Parts: sequence; C-alpha cells; structure tokens
Amino acid sequence: MSALVICTGGGIGDVLLATPVMRALRSRFGEVVALTAPAHAGVLANNPDLADVWLDEGGFFAQARRIAQRRFDAALVTWASPRAALLPWQAGIPIRVGQARRLYSRAFTQRVIVRSELGDRSTHWTQILLDFARTLGCDVADATPRFVVPEDALRSLEATLAAASIQGPYVVLHPTRGIAALRERWPSAKLGDLARALAHACGAAVVVTGTLGDAAVAARIAERGGAISLAGRTTLAEFGALALGARAVVAMDSGPMHVAAALGAPTVGIFALRSDEPERWAPLGPRTAIIRGSYPCPPSHRKETCPDFACVEALEIPRVLAAVGGLLAG
Repeated sequence: MSALVICTGGGIGDVLLATPVMRALRSRFGEVVALTAPAHAGVLANNPDLADVWLDEGGFFAQARRIAQRRFDAALVTWASPRAALLPWQAGIPIRVGQARRLYSRAFTQRVIVRSELGDRSTHWTQILLDFARTLGCDVADATPRFVVPEDALRSLEATLAAASIQGPYVVLHPTRGIAALRERWPSAKLGDLARALAHACGAAVVVTGTLGDAAVAARIAERGGAISLAGRTTLAEFGALALGARAVVAMDSGPMHVAAALGAPTVGIFALRSDEPERWAPLGPRTAIIRGSYPCPPSHRKETCPDFACVEALEIPRVLAAVGGLLAG
C-alpha cells in the first residue's frame, strides 16, 4: 500500500511540522511519497520515512496524471488549497483526507475539523496535523519533526566557516521571520544588542543567519553586535549543519527555529508578539525553551500587520540569556 502526503503551502516550518504525519503513515503504508513546493524540497530531502519527494510544479492536469499513474491507496493534505484538495480527487485516489469546513472539502472522503476552529489554542500543531493521520489509524508516540543534514552540507559548511574566519565555538542568532514585507520595519538595534550579549554570556562568536533577502537587516544586526553574518550564504541543509555545531541557537519564531530544535541543538525560540501562540508553534526537540511576548500588543498587531514591532524592540535580553544558560547548564 502507498500514501501521498500533499504539503504544498505554508513555509519551511509548516512543511517540517508535517513530517511526524509521514512517519505515522509508515505504520500502515509501505511507501509514503510527499508532494511539496519546489522551494521546500530541502525540508524533506533524505527523510527516511519517505520513498520519494515530488515537486508540485507544472499544470494541474499534468500533475494529476502523474499522481494517478502511481495508483496511491490514500492521500492526505496537510495544508489545503483548491489545487491541493482537487489533485488527489482528479487522480482518483480512493481515500482522501483533508480539512473540513472549506469550499473544497467536498473533494475529501474523510474531513477533519482543525482543533483551533473549536477554540483550542494550545495544542501543538504537530498534534493537530496528526489528527489527519489518525483518521487512517496511524499515529506516533514521538511527534518531534525530522530533518536530515547530508554529508555534503557538512563539508560545504566547513568551507563557508573558514571563508568567514569563524573558528572555535559559536552561537547562532536567527533574528528574522519569513515574511518579506516585514524587513523594512524589522527592529535591528535591539537584536544587535542581543548578539553582543550572547557573545559575552556564552564566550563564543555569534553567527547571524537568514535568507538572501534578509542580508541587509542581518548585516545591520551583525555590525551593531560585533557578530558575523552568513545571511544568504547557506542553504537550508547548511543551516542545519551550522545548528548541529552550535553551542546554542537563538531564533525568532521561524522555520529555521524548528530545524535547529529538531536536530537537537539547544534552541531558544522567541515569540515576541502576544498573538504568536507559542504553545502551538513551540520548537520541538530534546533541548528547547521559549521566550513569550510581554509587550502589551494591541489585538490588531499580528505578524502580518504590525506597523513597528515594538514587542521586538522591547525584548528583555536577560530573559533570553537566562533561557540559553538554562539549556546549556542542563
């Protein structure tokens, strides 16, 4: 038997948090294939629970024909959209699991009501996604996401660190979130001060990370904090390698935060906005801690709409240092 997991929407973190679902499906299905966006292929690369990773690209009907040719027994859609919901229907997959209460939900044979729509604001997102797998009689005791760092990423990171003159112990600071519109108003002064404080407290260099689009803000943070920016200079796999070698990782609520935690790096996740819901999106791994927002954000200030991110500017650096110290002491 075989199953298809469609996780084409969301960001890095959303795809990574779907990996426990893939592991759960292995308890019933001999082969599990994931269909994801081209930008997120690296999240699932080398995952031992997957027989293959397909990219969702090209026309709808061409993709549906490809799926139909594989003759999957079941499909599970973790992040639904009209295209994601209709692909397994068009391909004729007999069992189709997806979210209820949407216009496209009729395309599913088994419809799951997401717990948050019933008022649940604290259950972790991995458990919410596993509700989809549970409709097929599949579950896992350990819902830690899985990310695999390949050997070539370890080797290429060594060259990157050497080129940047990074030697000895280091701490990773991932100070950004994956929403492009925020970059122009993202506070950098306080995050630069955090970088300097981390270097002093940990007795280590601080490496600032981010995407190529984050390079400008990462450079400002690194300059103020006496750190080194590698923003735009690492792939996701190389970031994973960087996290593996770090004394600690401090990250805003983001996909890289989840990657670092899943790899077992001591990871502190910063949830600055009151609306960030850290219980739902907390990093999962053996050594993690979270910093909850304390700034009195107005109800309308969500990550997509906040005009100034005063909550980040008000970040209490001693709280972050205490969390890092607690993980390292443990």
